[in-house]
Amino acid sequence: MLRQEYEKLETELLSPFATLSNKTKGRATPETKDPHRTEFQRDVDRILYSKAFRRLQYKTQVFIAPKGDHYRNRLTHTLEVMTISRSISRALRLNPDLTEAIALGHDLGHSPFGHAGEAIIDKKCKEYSSHLHFFHPEQSLRVVDILEKRLKSNGKTVFGLNLTYEVRDGILKHSKGLANLSELKNADMPATLEGQIVRIADRIAYIHHDIDDAIRAKIINEKDIPNSIRQILGKSNSKRLSTMILDTIKASKGKDEICMSKSIENAMDKLKNFLTEKVYIGSSPKKEEKKVFRMMAYLFDHYYNNPEDMGDYLKYHPSVLKIKNPTKYIKKNKEKKLQVICDYLSSMTDRFAIQTFYDITTPNPLPLND
Repeated sequence: MLRQEYEKLETELLSPFATLSNKTKGRATPETKDPHRTEFQRDVDRILYSKAFRRLQYKTQVFIAPKGDHYRNRLTHTLEVMTISRSISRALRLNPDLTEAIALGHDLGHSPFGHAGEAIIDKKCKEYSSHLHFFHPEQSLRVVDILEKRLKSNGKTVFGLNLTYEVRDGILKHSKGLANLSELKNADMPATLEGQIVRIADRIAYIHHDIDDAIRAKIINEKDIPNSIRQILGKSNSKRLSTMILDTIKASKGKDEICMSKSIENAMDKLKNFLTEKVYIGSSPKKEEKKVFRMMAYLFDHYYNNPEDMGDYLKYHPSVLKIKNPTKYIKKNKEKKLQVICDYLSSMTDRFAIQTFYDITTPNPLPLND
């Protein structure tokens, strides 16, 4: 079997710190092993073929609904995280298949309109219930565990991708918020080094591409970046990317943790803080987020008061699938209703959310009879 040959190669070639696919802690529901693919290769394919993955191409990364064709979206961000993660993983002789699966799945539950969408869904959850909140890594895990439907080889449709423990752990623990890396040493870290790679590659990727997009949008230019940072990381965007990747490899080699040298880590933190001030908070395109807050808040309230308007999404939601009258059921179960609303809104793409808001709030005129 080809899978067994791959597993043998992993044992022979990978670092002692690597996570071997035949040593996985397994899946929540045990499955017969694939004859050709390792467990982590199988997870990569399940994520790539999911609808949640395809929707990422129409979800905001930083700039909301940009008119240019070359700005990043949530899908291109995911792919850049994946390539950076895979490069670091291979250089350290860790498991590139596991790293790839975590990277591809890490943002599957992200809301439309980037972190602005995440913030308003979380805010509305807390307004309605003290027991609920919204955090995209947790929603990404919810997507792969519960919400995503897949067709099994026997023709049966099931909910959840049933991924391995190691991939699920990496997805859940990838986020750092906007905290400095130096402040996260004792934070809840992924169980595997491959997961730790994705955690740091996520930041390397967004720092690199958000600067590139901000320069393209003429929000900043290269010379706006403090010279103290450019002296350490590099005087071009591509040079800074190489510096951060190569330093991670060098600092982590032979260690049971993924880290950076202190000077590069501090410089990267300063560059992230520069982006926060000049792009994430202070730029003119970010003013559009006020409209996002109003629109998403309206949709949340609308579906809370009119859950039947979620239509087929409610009808086929896994939590009410066997309920004869799902609308009546969730009207009596507040927490369940709020969870379905969070699932629905976070699954939307930017353009679907805009169109839905338009359809609800704009009169549909009757055709003219001449």
